[in-house]
Amino acid sequence: MEHGSYEDPTQATFSFTDEDHTLANSLRFVLNKDPRVTSSGYSIPHPSEARVNIQLQTTGDSPSEVLKDSCQNLMLMCQHIRSTFHQAFTKFKSENAS
Repeated sequence: MEHGSYEDPTQATFSFTDEDHTLANSLRFVLNKDPRVTSSGYSIPHPSEARVNIQLQTTGDSPSEVLKDSCQNLMLMCQHIRSTFHQAFTKFKSENAS
């Protein structure tokens, strides 16, 4: 769910249900690396509620597009990490086979 600002179209807050610090902190990291982002952060409204709010301020681009691009970048990073780990694990197993 997106909560935008009528006065400033470059800022928005996005609510993600059934998520926690794992996604929110990773996404915040990727967002802050994007040159189109002036600030981003997240909050969890209540510890017993499985929801995170991600606040985003951009330099002029649509916050929805920037968030979408950052989610795609995060997925690519995770795929790269998984692939690199799998290759290293396979190499280790073959070198240490008894």
